[in-house]
Amino acid sequence: MRALLGVYDKTGIEDFARGLVGLGWEIVSTGGTFATLEKAGIPVRKVEDITGFPEMLDGRVKTLHPVVHGGILARRDMPSHMAALAEHGIGGIDLVCCNLYPFVATVTKPGVTFEEGIENIDIGGPTMLRAAAKNHKDVVVVVNPGDYGAVLEHLKAGDLGAEGRLHLAYQAFAHVAAYDSAVSEWLFAQFNEEARQKPRGQITLPLQLVETLRYGENPHQSAAFYRDGSLAEQGRGGIATAVQHHGKEMSYNNYLDADAAWNCVNDFTGPSCVIVKHTNPCGVATREDILEAYRLSVRADATSAYGGIVAFNRPVDEALARELREFRSPNDGETRMFYEIVVAPGYTPEGLTVLKGKSKDLRILEAQPRLPGGRAYRQVGGGWLAQDADDRRPEDIEFKVVTGRQPTPQELEDAKFAWRCVKHVKSNAITVAKDGRLLGMGSGQPNRVKSVEIAMEKAAAEVKGATLASDAFFPFAWGDSIEKACQAGVSVIVHPGGSLRDQDGIDCCNKYGVTMVLTGTRHFRH
Repeated sequence: MRALLGVYDKTGIEDFARGLVGLGWEIVSTGGTFATLEKAGIPVRKVEDITGFPEMLDGRVKTLHPVVHGGILARRDMPSHMAALAEHGIGGIDLVCCNLYPFVATVTKPGVTFEEGIENIDIGGPTMLRAAAKNHKDVVVVVNPGDYGAVLEHLKAGDLGAEGRLHLAYQAFAHVAAYDSAVSEWLFAQFNEEARQKPRGQITLPLQLVETLRYGENPHQSAAFYRDGSLAEQGRGGIATAVQHHGKEMSYNNYLDADAAWNCVNDFTGPSCVIVKHTNPCGVATREDILEAYRLSVRADATSAYGGIVAFNRPVDEALARELREFRSPNDGETRMFYEIVVAPGYTPEGLTVLKGKSKDLRILEAQPRLPGGRAYRQVGGGWLAQDADDRRPEDIEFKVVTGRQPTPQELEDAKFAWRCVKHVKSNAITVAKDGRLLGMGSGQPNRVKSVEIAMEKAAAEVKGATLASDAFFPFAWGDSIEKACQAGVSVIVHPGGSLRDQDGIDCCNKYGVTMVLTGTRHFRH
């Protein structure tokens, strides 16, 4: 029995090769792997010893030879195949162990050149893996060092069996597919900006299993969490790469809520706290004192905040951790606030210790800020929708005052704050905010009027002098959302504009002495 070993990741390869030799296998290997095995005192032959042909073209051609691929692809149950091997003096190759050049790690290094990227595209490795996986009934194919021990045990017992061989073949094709996906994505990134804006003919996403979840949105749905391993996501941060320091395992809904909270809080530049319930921010505040930001976030809607997710865009120290542990609901002054998750960019050792003492179940996540850019994907029946991520912030747009009354500097800041918040609320989305804090929000209603009513009801008396933001334009004004908001006492209304009846809204605001600001940007979030 002959095994061909050629790996970039040499983790465990010496023990694997030694185990094969102990079972009577002959080992053949390529350059770097050959040197590693020979140095370890393991009997090994060079590939060129069996091909009779040296490596050439600076290593581009090593295993691309009929002796190699004939030995891999020959079906042992077909006499004509075996006769062809005998006629040409080709020995069978019964096991291929290979993993590929670290293409993604190479092309994401600062200053890497196009030529370096091209040279790190592995050709021989994927070709061998595909060949071995295709002929997996006769050839064992191994790509994952974590499988070495199990493969040796099965070989020692006799064979891997049809199911074991099929599983390894599947892993090999998945490994190659993810690799090819990274290469195609990198090549696409070399196009000019105009070409990159056009829809791509084909998109492949290499998804890597992180963990199997207890269930999905509901207990009767099985679920798992996968990390996007594509080049576009390298170093981009976000919940997918967060580190969990404490607490129960994350659930499907936990990941969704944590992602919503983290994306929202990172849209704010000053020290901020965001509390999310069912993916909607129910509490948001910005203050120089992060403790005060937290307290004000809870005040926005303490009932919804209970059992929610708390996110900060500043590290959590001991004082903030104690506030999280001891803070009592503003509703009754007695009930300690309970949270499913706390997520922040970091924790002091003291802060982490205090938080761990709050509850054995509290999930404590440390995440890196999500960088702008990338693509957003959503599944529909039988397909996927793809779009650019909605990264537009108040700094990126013009806030155009269209009424006679001009906003004060503070009111303009309130308008920007409310606009940051409304971007993260499910449509139809309305936020009411003042002085750097969310007072109320209405989300997910089939009509905008109801969202306005809910948001103003939550804001209660504080609606007077506040800013009201809408994720899309108001189609009507008189007797509708705009007039209701004006009558409630809001000072500023901010929305994208673009309705045929925009002038009605402007006239209504002028009548009540309210400022209207148009952004020209819509923030639907379905």
